[in-house]
Amino acid sequence: MRTNVILRVGSKLLIPVILLFALYVQWHGDFGPGGGFQAGVIFASGFILYALIFDIDTARTMIPARTTRLFLVFGVLLYTGVGVAGLLMGGNFLDYSVLAANPVSGQHLGILLVEFGVGLTVAAAFRPG
Repeated sequence: MRTNVILRVGSKLLIPVILLFALYVQWHGDFGPGGGFQAGVIFASGFILYALIFDIDTARTMIPARTTRLFLVFGVLLYTGVGVAGLLMGGNFLDYSVLAANPVSGQHLGILLVEFGVGLTVAAAFRPG
């Protein structure tokens, strides 16, 4: 598909919109449907489209394996870290209400961080090749 100009230009216009929509789903997941897993899948689909339209080698150079591993580890550590922070602050594992002085604020902060960790892990789980 390297010679199909319409697909190449169309995907260059569409991929940023896909990635932006993934960020919207990520941050809106605290207040409505959506969240980390859905955002991670949408984000990864942007890179899948890039790998389909351009070739796999180009997609591999765009996201180095080391960066992917760092994002995977950071996402899992963020998820686990929020749970351990709840334990250290006197609550249960993944008890968000103890993360802030106000339990409602703690719930919002906790779910935002956990969903971000999940989204980062799911998005980084895709690496072409």
